[in-house]
Amino acid sequence: MNTKTQYFYIFSGEDLLLEKDGDRYAIPIGEYPPVAVDRLLEVTVDEKTGIYTGEASHNLPSDTYEFMGLRTSYDFLDKDSFRIAGKAFEINHWDRHSRFCPACGTATEHPLPVMKICPNCKHELYPVISAAILVLIRKEDSILLIRAKNFRGPFHGLVAGFLETGETLEECVVREVREEVALEIKNIRYFGNQPWPFPSGLMVGFIADYAGGEICIQEEELSSAAFYNRGNLPEIPRKLSLARKMIDWWIANPS
Repeated sequence: MNTKTQYFYIFSGEDLLLEKDGDRYAIPIGEYPPVAVDRLLEVTVDEKTGIYTGEASHNLPSDTYEFMGLRTSYDFLDKDSFRIAGKAFEINHWDRHSRFCPACGTATEHPLPVMKICPNCKHELYPVISAAILVLIRKEDSILLIRAKNFRGPFHGLVAGFLETGETLEECVVREVREEVALEIKNIRYFGNQPWPFPSGLMVGFIADYAGGEICIQEEELSSAAFYNRGNLPEIPRKLSLARKMIDWWIANPS
């Protein structure tokens, strides 16, 4: 490791180690990590910055440091630090799940920050990203909001689902809407995307218009679904999510 100042994104489970200064929080910096880590991994961001990550216990050297949930840290870190924290979390997750070759079982080697290789069969491993869609469905002056059974919190969000092998993103949008709420949609348009490190996803957002059908929820996935207008919105996702950015866009664009 270089002797220049490094940034250390250290995790214990889903909690990120932060250095406290009054009511301000920052990523620890220095020549060495402030706590003992199992494996120190490089996070490639640019050539000028040294960034490392690893996993540690919840034992802290002093009250100068605090472990905070990665999602919660969004409210305390600047945008770049939170983005890098997400990447660091994904690299830790990949490292834990790629220490042995899935083809022959041999312990893998780690020659590059985001590449491993099996010394026996030469199988190469890279971080796996799971793509998922989000779709904001408009019907006149309202949008469809759903309450998924796996949501962390009391909010309502957008229809979402993972991309399956052999389908396009737009085909995934149509399938997920049919499966979750039994509706037909039209005018599917790309909105944007967002890395989602919980643990290693890419959220891809679309806007669509209601084309027909009556809501019939997929009961094993959802607890409710309904159309809401701007005057009766339930609690919606936090601002860190692409779903919230899409809902905020709809609120700001009533036409």
